[in-house]
Amino acid sequence: MKIAAAAYPLSDLADFAEYRAKITQWVADAAGQGAKLLVFPEYGAMELASLGGHDVAKDIEAALHEVARHWPAVDALHCELAAKHGVYILGASAPFFIGDRPVNRAVFYGPDGVIGHQDKQIMTRFERETWDVVAGAGLPVFDTPIGKIGVVICYDSEFPLLARSLVEAGAEILLAPSCTDSYAGFTRVRVGSMARALENQCIVVHAPTVGDCDFCPAVDVNIGSASIYGPPDHGFPANGIFAETALNEPGWAIAEVSLDAIHELRRNGGVLNHMHWPEQLLRLGTKTQA
Repeated sequence: MKIAAAAYPLSDLADFAEYRAKITQWVADAAGQGAKLLVFPEYGAMELASLGGHDVAKDIEAALHEVARHWPAVDALHCELAAKHGVYILGASAPFFIGDRPVNRAVFYGPDGVIGHQDKQIMTRFERETWDVVAGAGLPVFDTPIGKIGVVICYDSEFPLLARSLVEAGAEILLAPSCTDSYAGFTRVRVGSMARALENQCIVVHAPTVGDCDFCPAVDVNIGSASIYGPPDHGFPANGIFAETALNEPGWAIAEVSLDAIHELRRNGGVLNHMHWPEQLLRLGTKTQA
Protein backbone atom coordinates (compact mmCIF):
# COMPACT_ATOMS: atom_id res chain seq x y z
CA MET A 1 0.00 0.00 0.00
CA LYS A 2 1.22 3.48 -0.82
CA ILE A 3 0.84 6.30 1.70
CA ALA A 4 1.08 10.01 0.90
CA ALA A 5 1.97 12.75 3.42
CA ALA A 6 1.39 16.35 2.39
CA ALA A 7 3.80 19.22 2.92
CA TYR A 8 0.99 21.69 2.38
CA PRO A 9 1.12 25.48 1.76
CA LEU A 10 -1.73 27.76 2.81
CA SER A 11 -3.29 29.88 0.05
CA ASP A 12 -5.04 33.25 0.10
CA LEU A 13 -8.28 32.08 -1.53
CA ALA A 14 -10.61 34.18 -3.65
CA ASP A 15 -13.60 31.87 -3.12
CA PHE A 16 -14.52 28.31 -2.16
CA ALA A 17 -14.24 27.23 -5.79
CA GLU A 18 -10.53 28.00 -5.63
CA TYR A 19 -10.20 25.86 -2.49
CA ARG A 20 -12.14 23.06 -4.19
CA ALA A 21 -9.82 23.18 -7.20
CA LYS A 22 -6.73 23.13 -4.99
CA ILE A 23 -7.80 20.15 -2.85
CA THR A 24 -9.07 18.33 -5.94
CA GLN A 25 -5.68 18.68 -7.63
CA TRP A 26 -3.73 17.61 -4.52
CA VAL A 27 -5.84 14.49 -4.10
CA ALA A 28 -5.63 13.66 -7.81
CA ASP A 29 -1.83 14.03 -7.73
CA ALA A 30 -1.43 11.59 -4.83
CA ALA A 31 -4.03 9.13 -6.09
CA GLY A 32 -2.44 9.28 -9.53
CA GLN A 33 0.81 8.04 -7.98
CA GLY A 34 -1.01 5.08 -6.46
CA ALA A 35 -1.49 6.36 -2.91
CA LYS A 36 -4.41 4.81 -1.01
CA LEU A 37 -4.00 6.79 2.23
CA LEU A 38 -3.56 10.58 2.03
CA VAL A 39 -2.71 12.76 5.04
CA PHE A 40 -3.15 16.54 5.17
CA PRO A 41 -1.71 18.69 7.99
CA GLU A 42 -2.93 20.21 11.20
CA TYR A 43 -4.65 23.57 10.68
CA GLY A 44 -4.25 23.26 6.92
CA ALA A 45 -7.88 24.38 6.67
CA MET A 46 -7.06 27.77 8.22
CA GLU A 47 -6.57 29.04 4.68
CA LEU A 48 -10.37 29.15 4.54
CA ALA A 49 -10.21 32.18 6.85
CA SER A 50 -9.30 34.20 3.76
CA LEU A 51 -12.83 33.65 2.45
CA GLY A 52 -14.09 36.08 5.10
CA GLY A 53 -11.78 38.81 3.84
CA HIS A 54 -8.43 39.94 5.19
CA ASP A 55 -9.86 41.76 8.22
CA VAL A 56 -11.48 38.52 9.36
CA ALA A 57 -8.42 36.40 8.58
CA LYS A 58 -6.16 38.73 10.55
CA ASP A 59 -8.37 38.51 13.65
CA ILE A 60 -7.42 35.26 15.36
CA GLU A 61 -10.86 34.82 16.95
CA ALA A 62 -12.86 35.74 13.86
CA ALA A 63 -10.67 33.44 11.77
CA LEU A 64 -11.70 30.45 13.90
CA HIS A 65 -15.40 31.12 13.28
CA GLU A 66 -14.91 31.77 9.57
CA VAL A 67 -13.12 28.47 9.03
CA ALA A 68 -15.58 26.53 11.18
CA ARG A 69 -18.58 27.70 9.15
CA HIS A 70 -17.23 25.89 6.06
CA TRP A 71 -17.27 22.41 7.66
CA PRO A 72 -20.32 21.11 5.70
CA ALA A 73 -18.81 22.07 2.34
CA VAL A 74 -15.37 20.73 3.31
CA ASP A 75 -16.88 17.40 4.38
CA ALA A 76 -18.85 17.12 1.15
CA LEU A 77 -15.76 17.83 -0.97
CA HIS A 78 -13.56 15.29 0.79
CA CYS A 79 -16.27 12.62 0.68
CA GLU A 80 -16.65 13.24 -3.05
CA LEU A 81 -12.91 12.95 -3.70
CA ALA A 82 -12.44 9.87 -1.52
CA ALA A 83 -15.25 8.13 -3.41
CA LYS A 84 -14.02 9.25 -6.83
CA HIS A 85 -10.47 8.00 -6.30
CA GLY A 86 -11.19 5.11 -3.94
CA VAL A 87 -8.86 6.51 -1.29
CA TYR A 88 -8.77 7.27 2.42
CA ILE A 89 -8.08 10.88 3.40
CA LEU A 90 -7.24 12.50 6.72
CA GLY A 91 -8.42 16.02 6.00
CA ALA A 92 -6.53 19.06 7.22
CA SER A 93 -7.64 19.85 10.75
CA ALA A 94 -9.78 22.87 11.55
CA PRO A 95 -11.62 24.47 14.47
CA PHE A 96 -14.90 22.78 15.28
CA PHE A 97 -17.09 24.47 17.87
CA ILE A 98 -18.49 22.41 20.72
CA GLY A 99 -20.29 24.99 22.80
CA ASP A 100 -18.50 28.32 23.12
CA ARG A 101 -14.98 27.15 22.25
CA PRO A 102 -13.57 25.07 19.40
CA VAL A 103 -11.62 21.85 19.39
CA ASN A 104 -8.94 21.17 16.80
CA ARG A 105 -10.57 18.42 14.70
CA ALA A 106 -9.27 16.24 11.88
CA VAL A 107 -11.87 14.19 9.98
CA PHE A 108 -11.08 10.84 8.39
CA TYR A 109 -12.83 10.09 5.09
CA GLY A 110 -13.14 6.90 3.07
CA PRO A 111 -14.74 5.85 -0.22
CA ASP A 112 -18.06 5.39 1.58
CA GLY A 113 -18.02 8.74 3.38
CA VAL A 114 -16.98 10.05 6.79
CA ILE A 115 -15.36 7.33 8.89
CA GLY A 116 -14.84 9.39 12.04
CA HIS A 117 -12.79 12.18 13.54
CA GLN A 118 -9.97 12.84 15.97
CA ASP A 119 -9.81 15.92 18.20
CA LYS A 120 -6.45 17.07 19.47
CA GLN A 121 -5.89 15.91 23.04
CA ILE A 122 -3.17 18.13 24.49
CA MET A 123 -3.06 21.78 23.56
CA THR A 124 0.06 23.85 22.96
CA ARG A 125 0.66 27.04 24.89
CA PHE A 126 -0.60 29.15 21.98
CA GLU A 127 -3.79 27.12 21.73
CA ARG A 128 -4.55 27.19 25.43
CA GLU A 129 -3.18 30.60 26.47
CA THR A 130 -3.88 32.80 23.43
CA TRP A 131 -6.28 31.11 21.02
CA ASP A 132 -8.49 29.34 23.58
CA VAL A 133 -8.80 26.21 21.46
CA VAL A 134 -9.75 23.41 23.85
CA ALA A 135 -8.90 19.74 24.14
CA GLY A 136 -11.23 17.11 22.75
CA ALA A 137 -12.03 13.68 24.15
CA GLY A 138 -11.45 10.17 22.90
CA LEU A 139 -8.80 8.26 20.94
CA PRO A 140 -10.57 6.12 18.34
CA VAL A 141 -8.88 3.55 16.14
CA PHE A 142 -10.28 3.49 12.61
CA ASP A 143 -10.53 -0.12 11.42
CA THR A 144 -10.37 0.08 7.62
CA PRO A 145 -9.61 -2.29 4.73
CA ILE A 146 -6.16 -0.69 4.46
CA GLY A 147 -5.29 -1.11 8.14
CA LYS A 148 -6.06 0.01 11.65
CA ILE A 149 -5.32 3.72 11.91
CA GLY A 150 -4.96 6.19 14.77
CA VAL A 151 -4.28 9.93 14.79
CA VAL A 152 -1.94 11.95 17.03
CA ILE A 153 -2.27 15.61 16.08
CA CYS A 154 1.00 17.57 16.26
CA TYR A 155 1.79 18.07 19.99
CA ASP A 156 -0.04 14.80 20.77
CA SER A 157 2.73 12.93 18.94
CA GLU A 158 5.17 14.05 21.63
CA PHE A 159 3.32 12.12 24.36
CA PRO A 160 4.11 8.37 24.26
CA LEU A 161 1.09 7.17 26.21
CA LEU A 162 -1.41 8.63 23.75
CA ALA A 163 0.15 6.71 20.88
CA ARG A 164 0.53 3.62 23.04
CA SER A 165 -3.18 3.69 23.85
CA LEU A 166 -3.96 3.63 20.13
CA VAL A 167 -1.46 0.85 19.46
CA GLU A 168 -2.80 -1.28 22.29
CA ALA A 169 -6.24 -0.81 20.71
CA GLY A 170 -4.83 -2.25 17.49
CA ALA A 171 -3.38 0.68 15.53
CA GLU A 172 -0.77 -0.24 12.93
CA ILE A 173 -0.47 3.20 11.36
CA LEU A 174 -0.39 6.52 13.23
CA LEU A 175 -1.11 9.78 11.41
CA ALA A 176 0.67 12.86 12.76
CA PRO A 177 -0.54 16.04 11.05
CA SER A 178 1.32 19.13 12.27
CA CYS A 179 1.58 22.91 12.10
CA THR A 180 4.80 24.39 13.51
CA ASP A 181 6.24 27.89 13.20
CA SER A 182 9.89 27.09 13.95
CA TYR A 183 12.46 24.49 13.04
CA ALA A 184 12.59 23.53 16.73
CA GLY A 185 8.83 22.93 16.79
CA PHE A 186 9.00 20.87 13.62
CA THR A 187 11.87 18.86 15.08
CA ARG A 188 9.91 18.10 18.24
CA VAL A 189 7.08 16.58 16.20
CA ARG A 190 9.54 14.81 13.90
CA VAL A 191 11.50 13.29 16.79
CA GLY A 192 8.29 12.39 18.62
CA SER A 193 6.86 10.72 15.53
CA MET A 194 10.03 8.75 14.88
CA ALA A 195 10.13 7.66 18.52
CA ARG A 196 6.49 6.51 18.32
CA ALA A 197 7.36 4.43 15.24
CA LEU A 198 10.33 2.87 17.03
CA GLU A 199 8.72 2.04 20.37
CA ASN A 200 5.45 0.78 18.88
CA GLN A 201 6.97 -0.83 15.77
CA CYS A 202 4.44 0.88 13.53
CA ILE A 203 4.20 3.32 10.63
CA VAL A 204 3.91 7.03 11.45
CA VAL A 205 2.89 9.56 8.79
CA HIS A 206 3.98 13.16 9.43
CA ALA A 207 2.23 15.84 7.33
CA PRO A 208 3.05 19.53 8.08
CA THR A 209 1.99 22.95 6.83
CA VAL A 210 4.80 24.76 5.00
CA GLY A 211 5.56 28.32 3.91
CA ASP A 212 4.43 31.79 4.93
CA CYS A 213 0.79 32.75 5.41
CA ASP A 214 0.85 36.51 5.87
CA PHE A 215 -2.95 36.93 5.75
CA CYS A 216 -3.64 34.85 8.89
CA PRO A 217 -1.39 35.57 11.92
CA ALA A 218 -2.50 32.43 13.78
CA VAL A 219 -0.63 30.35 11.17
CA ASP A 220 1.67 32.97 9.67
CA VAL A 221 4.92 30.94 9.60
CA ASN A 222 5.02 27.26 8.75
CA ILE A 223 8.17 25.15 8.79
CA GLY A 224 8.52 21.45 8.09
CA SER A 225 8.89 18.58 5.69
CA ALA A 226 6.54 15.66 5.13
CA SER A 227 7.81 12.21 6.05
CA ILE A 228 6.76 8.61 6.46
CA TYR A 229 8.54 6.80 9.29
CA GLY A 230 8.95 3.21 10.33
CA PRO A 231 10.95 1.26 12.93
CA PRO A 232 14.65 1.05 11.95
CA ASP A 233 14.91 -2.73 11.90
CA HIS A 234 14.94 -5.74 9.55
CA GLY A 235 13.44 -4.89 6.16
CA PHE A 236 12.87 -1.24 7.04
CA PRO A 237 15.03 1.84 6.32
CA ALA A 238 18.04 1.94 8.64
CA ASN A 239 17.31 5.58 9.48
CA GLY A 240 13.59 4.93 9.95
CA ILE A 241 12.58 7.20 7.04
CA PHE A 242 10.69 5.71 4.09
CA ALA A 243 10.28 9.02 2.28
CA GLU A 244 10.50 12.76 2.96
CA THR A 245 10.13 16.04 1.12
CA ALA A 246 12.71 18.83 1.12
CA LEU A 247 12.37 21.29 4.00
CA ASN A 248 9.62 23.86 3.38
CA GLU A 249 8.95 22.59 -0.15
CA PRO A 250 5.30 21.85 -0.96
CA GLY A 251 4.47 18.39 -2.24
CA TRP A 252 3.76 14.80 -1.35
CA ALA A 253 6.08 12.35 0.39
CA ILE A 254 4.98 8.97 -0.92
CA ALA A 255 6.13 5.53 0.20
CA GLU A 256 5.00 1.94 -0.10
CA VAL A 257 4.59 0.16 3.23
CA SER A 258 3.61 -3.35 4.28
CA LEU A 259 1.48 -4.12 7.29
CA ASP A 260 2.58 -7.76 7.01
CA ALA A 261 6.14 -6.52 7.54
CA ILE A 262 5.01 -4.62 10.64
CA HIS A 263 3.33 -7.71 12.04
CA GLU A 264 6.44 -9.81 11.38
CA LEU A 265 8.69 -7.22 12.98
CA ARG A 266 6.54 -7.14 16.10
CA ARG A 267 6.82 -10.94 16.21
CA ASN A 268 10.46 -11.44 15.28
CA GLY A 269 12.34 -8.16 14.93
CA GLY A 270 15.92 -7.47 15.87
CA VAL A 271 14.34 -5.82 18.91
CA LEU A 272 10.81 -6.27 20.23
CA ASN A 273 9.86 -2.86 21.59
CA HIS A 274 6.15 -3.43 21.00
CA MET A 275 6.16 -6.72 22.87
CA HIS A 276 8.50 -5.61 25.63
CA TRP A 277 6.71 -2.34 26.45
CA PRO A 278 5.09 -3.71 29.67
CA GLU A 279 8.50 -4.65 31.09
CA GLN A 280 9.36 -1.01 31.79
CA LEU A 281 6.26 -0.76 33.99
CA LEU A 282 7.36 -3.83 35.91
CA ARG A 283 10.85 -2.37 36.36
CA LEU A 284 9.46 0.94 37.56
CA GLY A 285 7.16 -0.91 39.96
CA THR A 286 10.06 -2.88 41.38
CA LYS A 287 12.10 0.26 41.82
CA THR A 288 9.24 2.03 43.58
CA GLN A 289 8.68 -0.85 45.97
CA ALA A 290 12.39 -0.97 46.82
